[in-house]
Amino acid sequence: MKFSTLVEEFRGGVLENIHAGIVCGVNDRGEVIYSSGDEMHIAFLRSAAKPFQAIPVAREKIDEKFGLTSREAALFTASHRGEVYHVEALESLLAKTGIREEELLTNPTYPLNEEPKFACLTQGVSKRRLFHNCSGKHLGFLALSKERGYSTHDYYEMDHPAQQEALTAFAELAEYPKEQIQLGVDGCGFPVFALPLKHLAISYLKLACPDLIEDEEMQAAVVKITGWMTENPDIIASHNFTCTALLEDPNIIAKGGAMGVYGFALKKERISFSLKVIDGSEQVWPLIIASILTQINYENQETIQRLHDLVPTEIKNDNQLVVGEKRAVFTLEQR
Repeated sequence: MKFSTLVEEFRGGVLENIHAGIVCGVNDRGEVIYSSGDEMHIAFLRSAAKPFQAIPVAREKIDEKFGLTSREAALFTASHRGEVYHVEALESLLAKTGIREEELLTNPTYPLNEEPKFACLTQGVSKRRLFHNCSGKHLGFLALSKERGYSTHDYYEMDHPAQQEALTAFAELAEYPKEQIQLGVDGCGFPVFALPLKHLAISYLKLACPDLIEDEEMQAAVVKITGWMTENPDIIASHNFTCTALLEDPNIIAKGGAMGVYGFALKKERISFSLKVIDGSEQVWPLIIASILTQINYENQETIQRLHDLVPTEIKNDNQLVVGEKRAVFTLEQR
């Protein structure tokens, strides 16, 4: 198994941390054209699977049938942070679909972002299932199950018809046999997929270039899903997060998942990348992705700068004194 050193962190000139991993880039023929490390390394998508898990919801036109706004529908693909605008859209979803919050499998929690969490604590607001960062995805599957007459008490089980449809759609877009996709259980209780990073990159390429999808119904669903994401970058994560920073560039479709996995694709260039940080760090994503974009001479410098603003190369201590630096050190191998 081959990993590359992706990021090094220094304190006082001494190497303190190394973040190893893999980067894979593919073109619109599904060929690996950039790599650092073993692109056949198998990784769980975690929340990077959400755009694909939303395909059955989009195919059923749940947004249209329940009169959802684009911001509300974007929650089906989001890892939201519990900001006020997230919760308002989630509560509107509940009202429009008639779903009761108690039907959600998601564990009651507080919002992930510090400000809304502090507001809950100081105002005596209890933990809620809706505050869970995967609640939008769960609402999508509940709405789909209600609309189709599926059972709702087990909507999160792998053998549920909605879950099977999502897995089948993902396998098709990833160009990988469905029976070879390895399965686990995500933090929120949903099934989660694992497959080689090369095929994760291929699947993200289809999000950016839906003309590569032969099935017209699937293509229409993907166009709808990526439209939700591009129109509402703040819904997909929130301020100061990688997904939102990338989706503010209309040329990019992107989504990350827990434990360091990420997928993003460039529409105009018709190339796509997947990456995995082996120690599970998400904090170094902006450094890695900014380095990828720089190495391929991506023309939108504003996007690269937004990433650098998220994670400056300087390491500062609690007194805001510069005590070290972190930098991406890998070189993409061109093929």
